[in-house]
Amino acid sequence: MARTTGSDGEKTEAAIREAAVNLIARLGYEAMSMRQLAAEVGVQAAALYRYFPTKEDLLFTLMREHMEGLIAAWDTARPASADPVARLSAYVRNHIAFHIERRHATHVSNMELRSLSPERLTQILKQRTAYEKELRAILRDGAEEGVFTVEDTGLTAMALIQMMTGVIVWFRPGERLSITEVTTTYLSMTMRLVGARIDTYGAARPFGRAKDAVAL
Repeated sequence: MARTTGSDGEKTEAAIREAAVNLIARLGYEAMSMRQLAAEVGVQAAALYRYFPTKEDLLFTLMREHMEGLIAAWDTARPASADPVARLSAYVRNHIAFHIERRHATHVSNMELRSLSPERLTQILKQRTAYEKELRAILRDGAEEGVFTVEDTGLTAMALIQMMTGVIVWFRPGERLSITEVTTTYLSMTMRLVGARIDTYGAARPFGRAKDAVAL
């Protein structure tokens, strides 16, 4: 019987990636061995190298796919409206939802950059920069329109991303707050940070006089 294209191979590779994310998040990249990973997946250690010739190849793949997924999710979530408030709201909601759903992958992507070779680190950092530029553009547009008060778009963007990504450190499903409640609260804090608020109709109103954005 002919083998279905990619059936067993793709399933095995997906299982390897999933197990690797969980093990690295728990043990750290340096501490995780390929033998441990093989045992977790239920394959011979030698079989791993058919999919990932080196341990770093595996780590790089995990990080690259995480960033590709984040950028693709934002491409889908990006509103058609040019309104900075609508765009910032969509960015916050997408960022939080994406990272909560991928808690371990986010931890690996943030903590194991140090384990990449310089060339591969550069590639991942380029992806991260491209994603962060989207937020800086939103902040600049909002400041120029007088909707946001932003003195330094680069610093504000970094602060917002750190705040939003930090949700994965403490949030646990089923506890006091739901994902919706957390997102709503973080959206409110975000708008305060950029000097705007959202009224009951979703329109933004500046808290004070907006200042010119300082682009990096």
